[in-house]
Amino acid sequence: MSTESTEERILAALEEDAQASYADIAARADVSKPTVRKYIDRLEEEGVIVGYSADVDPKKLSGQSIAMVGIDVASEQYVEATRALQELESVQALYSSSGDHMLMAEVRAADGDALGDVISDEVLAIDGVTAAHPSFLQERLK
Repeated sequence: MSTESTEERILAALEEDAQASYADIAARADVSKPTVRKYIDRLEEEGVIVGYSADVDPKKLSGQSIAMVGIDVASEQYVEATRALQELESVQALYSSSGDHMLMAEVRAADGDALGDVISDEVLAIDGVTAAHPSFLQERLK
């Protein structure tokens, strides 16, 4: 077996279930537990695995609304604006993007009104942020 195929099998098992034990991952990837530990440690050190998270169905999340927000930033203020966005408690995840917007942020708040306040009072208040385009998540389909 090649190193690449072992790595791919381990990553596929992790992507399927980020809470899987080393024993479960080893069984799915057809390798030993020490091999799983070695690969996961290396992938974390190299920044391939950047974290573990739970997938959340926004419809079943009581007392919280989630939006994906496309954010446009003045290019000369990109670094500072990105750092400021990362510091916002309501921004759960922030991604650079090659799509319609420079950044995409997962923003959470108590409800739709609070989410609107976060976008207008916090996101748009950051120097360099020129626009924010929210898409409110309704139902997880996969």
